[in-house]
Amino acid sequence: MIRARWPALDRGLLFALALAVLAALPVLLAWAPQMTDYPSHLAGYKVALDHGQDPYLTRYFRFNWEWTGNLGVELLMVPMAPVFGLEQAGRIIVAMIPFLSVLSVYALCRALKRPMGVGPLLSLSMIWSPSLLMGFVNWSLSVAMALFVFAAWVGLEGKPWRWIAMIPASFVVWLCHVSGWGVMGVLIFGYEWAHRRSWLDWRPFLKPWPLIFPLFPMLIGVGANSKVSYGRYVLDYKWGILYKSMRSFDYTFDIASLWLVLGVLAGAMLVRRIDGRLGWAALILLVLTLIVPRQIFGGDYADYRLSTMALMIACLAIDWTLPRWATMVAAGLFALRTLVTTVVWYQDAQVARELIVALDQVPEGARVATAVAIPRSQWRFGPFEHFGSYAVVRRSAMENSNFALPDVHMLSMRDLSYRFADPTQRILYSPQQHIDLRTFPPARHADYLWYIGTVKPVALPDGARILYSSSNSFLARLADPADLAN
Repeated sequence: MIRARWPALDRGLLFALALAVLAALPVLLAWAPQMTDYPSHLAGYKVALDHGQDPYLTRYFRFNWEWTGNLGVELLMVPMAPVFGLEQAGRIIVAMIPFLSVLSVYALCRALKRPMGVGPLLSLSMIWSPSLLMGFVNWSLSVAMALFVFAAWVGLEGKPWRWIAMIPASFVVWLCHVSGWGVMGVLIFGYEWAHRRSWLDWRPFLKPWPLIFPLFPMLIGVGANSKVSYGRYVLDYKWGILYKSMRSFDYTFDIASLWLVLGVLAGAMLVRRIDGRLGWAALILLVLTLIVPRQIFGGDYADYRLSTMALMIACLAIDWTLPRWATMVAAGLFALRTLVTTVVWYQDAQVARELIVALDQVPEGARVATAVAIPRSQWRFGPFEHFGSYAVVRRSAMENSNFALPDVHMLSMRDLSYRFADPTQRILYSPQQHIDLRTFPPARHADYLWYIGTVKPVALPDGARILYSSSNSFLARLADPADLAN
């Protein structure tokens, strides 16, 4: 009996496709992505695509399209939302990000003529990174695109027309997110630096020249934001983003995962099994993590994104042939972390179904003040910090948890006489602290108060009447100030 054998390339591709589907599992099993920032991004997409048709959205919001390095999902939503609907299109795009991320790692391994061994499999554990869990979707999409372009750069080495392909490709990555474009530049520079003839060889600085063209719209200020800040307690913060580079839902599990990855990295360095074509880029990204400000180009956690990226590229640089059981452990870590995310997202999605029922009591175009109680110290990322933005998505409401600051976001409020945007929804509390909503500032400008939190408030605004409640939320109709005055 003759047994047909799969060609090596097909087996590798099938394996990568299976891993890619596994990576997308959290999105496939939850009715909506349970990322911290996702609902506010979805609200922004709704306003962006409305074009003044909804009178309530037009009354409350402005959206100024700008050609800037932070448009990845916004541009994808333009053709997809009319076909699939806003919420389903968002879900499809979010599922695409981890799926493409796995395939980009596979493409890079193929370009470097290396198998999907221990190092690349460990790198997959960084796909569901803190950045993706927080909802930095444009950044996460740009990283996947950057790895694809880097793989193309390697695969087209020696082709005289490579630069022709790289110029538009660099703009694609930049449009997804400017930081992903920067990471792509670091990867290509590191690759070329590994091929230098001596320490005085200056050619690695010039070879990435086809990638520089997005600099020109940045230099003339197109879509630029000049806000830069290191924040407070810089040294403590920098240390925090290093040991939290694999942060997800459970402190012990995440720290154990980090120690496992660092242990393999240390072993690979001791036996000198680090591929310099990627190792130099990982080192540069680590240095950038330490020196880059926290806030740059109007975005937060610019350096935190790089900490996980440095770890991912360091894992990709591991070129160490180990026994099959070690490969299975590396794949198992990725699978286990993905399954943990899947279970938590499924559970959070069931809670979200209870929360969103409150919107049945909210009329179209209402003014909703969301208050979200957040512990001052917690390891996991809160999935409901921006959940109030669903009032915009489903009721065209004015709501206060959106990314809607003028000169920072493309979305902004029309009425700037008071602040009604992120982070006004957040109520940070310590253990034993009472939450008193009588003086909650956004409630002064709203018709409804939507409270989300596991701690019950001790007091509501005067005259508030609860219309709906669940195990960890309630919606209250606020009294008219004129009625209170009488």
